[in-house]
Amino acid sequence: QVQLVESGGGLVQAGGSLRLSCAASASISRSYVMGWYRQAPGKQRELVTSMSSGGSTNYADSVKGRFTISRDNAKNTVFLQMNSLKPDDTGVYFCNARNIYSGYNYWGQGTQVTVSS
Repeated sequence: QVQLVESGGGLVQAGGSLRLSCAASASISRSYVMGWYRQAPGKQRELVTSMSSGGSTNYADSVKGRFTISRDNAKNTVFLQMNSLKPDDTGVYFCNARNIYSGYNYWGQGTQVTVSS
């Protein structure tokens, strides 16, 4: 069982930056792909970015060059650095941990990001 707690969301003007954090209650160093998803009002949840235990990353086209995922395995924490934010980035951001052996997904409670124009 892994519990995930996100923090760092808030209100920011377009062009600004935010850094989200996701603290896990158990070790995520080897067995989990960590990811960030977001859900805008009236839309489906979508993958923003993910990182494997080996450090391989992938990003949604809409955030490439602006967002960066990183992980500190020693602290069981994942980060999402978001730069050059746009109003379309507004939504609830969820941290996800997917067990590479069972495929089971754990989710955080989400943190709101609002980008004003």
